Formats: sequence, C-alpha cells, structure tokens
Amino acid sequence: MKVTAQSPSNIAFTKYWGKKGDPALKLPENASISMNLSGLTTVTTVEFDPKFKKDSVVINGETEESPERVSAHLDNIRKMAGIKTFARVVSKNNFPMGTGLSSSASGFSALSLAASKAAGLDLTEKELSILSRQGSGSACRSIPNGFVEWLDGDTSESSYAVSLHKADYWNIRDVVAIVSSEPKKTSSTKGQESATSSPFYAKRLEGMKSKNDGLKKALKAKDFKTFGEIVESDALELHAIMLTSRPALIYWTAGTLKIMKLAGQWRTEGLPVYFTINTGQDIHLIVQEKDVKKLESKLKTVEDVKTIIVNKPARGAQLITKHLF
Repeated sequence: MKVTAQSPSNIAFTKYWGKKGDPALKLPENASISMNLSGLTTVTTVEFDPKFKKDSVVINGETEESPERVSAHLDNIRKMAGIKTFARVVSKNNFPMGTGLSSSASGFSALSLAASKAAGLDLTEKELSILSRQGSGSACRSIPNGFVEWLDGDTSESSYAVSLHKADYWNIRDVVAIVSSEPKKTSSTKGQESATSSPFYAKRLEGMKSKNDGLKKALKAKDFKTFGEIVESDALELHAIMLTSRPALIYWTAGTLKIMKLAGQWRTEGLPVYFTINTGQDIHLIVQEKDVKKLESKLKTVEDVKTIIVNKPARGAQLITKHLF
C-alpha cells in the first residue's frame, strides 16, 4: 500500500534538553509544552513492496546514500507489523532543514503515520506519538492537535504527547524569522550528549515542573504577557545550558542576536512580542494575531532576515491523498 501523510513542525514553548534511560527510547528529562505550526510542514509518501531490494529514501529531491536513521525507524514499524518488506520513502519539506526549525519533528511524525498505515497498522494517537518519539523526540509532539504537552514518563509507554487545547483555541501566531538556511554543524541529538556537563543543568531540571505548570495556567487564562515571559525566559535558560556545556554549543548568528535584542526594544515601544529559539540560528517570535502585520513590517526592515513565515496553531499529523510518487 502507498500512503502519504502531512505533519507540522512544532515550536516548544518550554524545551526539553537531555535524555534518560535507554538512548534509543528518547525519554526526555523533563516535560515540554509546544504548539504545532501551520506554515512549516513535511509531506511523506511511503510504499512497502516485495520487489524492493532495500529501503530507498529521497528527501527534498536528494537521495539519501546512508538512510540508516530512517531504516532503523522503519525496522521498528516492520517489527510491529510482522513484515520484512523494504520500503520506498519520498519526503519533502517546505522549510529549511537543520536550522533549528524542528524538521526532524515534522519529518519523523509524517514518516511514522505514513509508514505505519502503509504497513497495515492502525495505531492510536498515543501509540503513534510513542512511535514518533523513537524516531525523533520532538516528533511525538507533532502527532496531537494544536497546543500539546509531551509527558516525561520513565518508560516508553508513559512518555508521549497529548493535546492541551485545539488549534483554534487561541489566536496567537508564531512568526519565524529565517536569518540563515545553513545547516547547523552540531545536531540536537549530539548536543544533548553534553547537557549534563553544564553546571546549571540540574538546577534547570528542578524548576521545570513549576515552569510548565505556570505556562499551562497562562495558556488556560490566555494571559499573553505571562505566557510570553515564561517562553522567552525558558529559551534563554536553555541556551545558557548549551553555552556552559563542554564543549559549548553556540547556535546563534549575529542575525539571531540582533532580533533577540530588537524584540525587547519593540516591547518597550508598545508591540507585545516575545522570542524563542530552538537548537539553531533561526528565531521564532510569538505575537497575538492583531499584531502580526506590525511585526512583519518591522522584520522587513532588518537586513539579516531572509524569509518570514507566519504560523497559526495547527492540527497534528494527518493522512492526505496526494502522493509524492
């Protein structure tokens, strides 16, 4: 069977950093809260066929010569389905990969849905989230709809994502400012290996539960100021861990830092905007729907900004009928 899925990237309002237990399970050291993004998506078509002699993977038109990570994930699905058939996978993103925009989240959640269906499985949302997590941790958050929490269970069965609110719950927007499309030199997976070397890491973990509780309270009340302050603070805290790890991780560019500083300046000028950054150089700016045009006009005057992508809260991974091959 040939099946195609579309899945969104997501922006973590509170970040996870560091894994516990078996590395293959990708269990997070802390829970995290995120929002699915309407404008950053991956479409993936998967077909299993006995005529295939090996797995083949094409991403954005380029054949992957060493698709071990995708094949390993397909092995999990083959084991669940009781098959040994190889697959053809064709995937396409509408945004740059490897720049901190969570392309692995959209990629592995789309792959998980398309491949599991193509293998004859009919997984629940929870099962699909668990499966996606094993491909890429943050991919589990792209399965449920809208505003999402990834539960930090101690076992594979207890660590998965759930929807806190539907996509139409709150009219906030995530405005991505792309300052560079150059892939980062250190992957998130590799970077997390040195997380515990930061002297501030344990302290951050101590405060994550109360921070997540505070964010959920602000989200429920639609308290944008409190919400934005927590989001921005957590991003800075995360990067403080990276900066003080050994070896240090410095993902920012001059353009990243410029927009971070401008966000604070724009707030003082009456535009409520808060930034957050994943493990990369491109920056997310959180605003209310009514302020999107004003923010866009300001970003267009910043020379470092190459592309602007406006995202609404979005539904999670879904099947679509238009195949890529």
